Amino acid sequence: MTSNNLTYRKSGVNISKADTFVKFISSATKKSRKSGDFKNIGGFGAISKVPKKLKDPHIVTSTDGVGTKIEIANDLGKFDTIGIDLVAMCVNDLVVQGAKPYLFLDYISVSQINLRKLKSLVKGIIKGCNLSGCNLVGGETAEMPGTYSKGKFDIAGFAVGLVEKKKILHKKISNNDLILAIPSNGLHSNGFSLVRYILKKNKINFKKSKFLKEELIRPTKIYVKELNILNEKNLINGCANITGGGLVDNIRRVIPKNLTAEINLNNIKTLKIFKWLSKKGVSDKEMLKTFNCGIGFCLIIKPKNFRQVSEHFKNKFKPYIIGKINKNSRKIKLSGKVSW
Repeated sequence: MTSNNLTYRKSGVNISKADTFVKFISSATKKSRKSGDFKNIGGFGAISKVPKKLKDPHIVTSTDGVGTKIEIANDLGKFDTIGIDLVAMCVNDLVVQGAKPYLFLDYISVSQINLRKLKSLVKGIIKGCNLSGCNLVGGETAEMPGTYSKGKFDIAGFAVGLVEKKKILHKKISNNDLILAIPSNGLHSNGFSLVRYILKKNKINFKKSKFLKEELIRPTKIYVKELNILNEKNLINGCANITGGGLVDNIRRVIPKNLTAEINLNNIKTLKIFKWLSKKGVSDKEMLKTFNCGIGFCLIIKPKNFRQVSEHFKNKFKPYIIGKINKNSRKIKLSGKVSW
């Protein structure tokens, strides 16, 4: 006999909770100063105007996630900052190209919808969008029982930016340019699988450590505001977002042929969390390859612009010189040693 009592909800998917969550997002984005011109949340697609003030606009896109930092959030039961991380990981890549973030969408996949958790997460996403000057215009929340174990979830972000053709940051780096380090806010959102391995291996309950709790959940710094101002004033020749792969791999991506970035590791100002990780047995090579080590972003500028560039950053994030550009076929040349 065939049962007539089979429902989607019995399989683990709660459509009514999903609808409640969508209504919350719609309400929350309306309260934001950057909620867009159309009622996009809950629709089939997001509609946005192309700014008329751009004469020769080019689109820049980026997508990213926050990796296993999600597990730290789950362990702490704190979800109001990883939404900021999600936005930061996407929009910080856009400004490398000189673009201003314009639109943001998110994808959230969960075992079961927990409204308290998801509302907290979205509040962080909205805050990140406000910090970067873009609009949260839509997204997707997928309830996937059986794919994720109880309480587990994943998030991804998608950002769209716009830039005038003449403001695109490429092919501007030249001999004798300075390489500046802009301090990070901590770990940002990279290297957490290694961090969690260290915690497990050393049997460290980080929830009992005020220092580790604060450092491991601290949100990624969003560099959009400062970088967009500098680019408008033509003060940047190139830049790099220091994420997965660390300083060397990310700087290498923007150095043109026949030029080299000569970096003095002695100049790097590390943060306490990286000193802690180094003391747990991570080699210098692995530290530089896995973590930002205190440098969240690098700028490449003309020496004459250093003072003017520096004026646009608050004390904690004041840029400082770590190297210069010289003629050479070798893209990266390191000297010195990081002081842990």
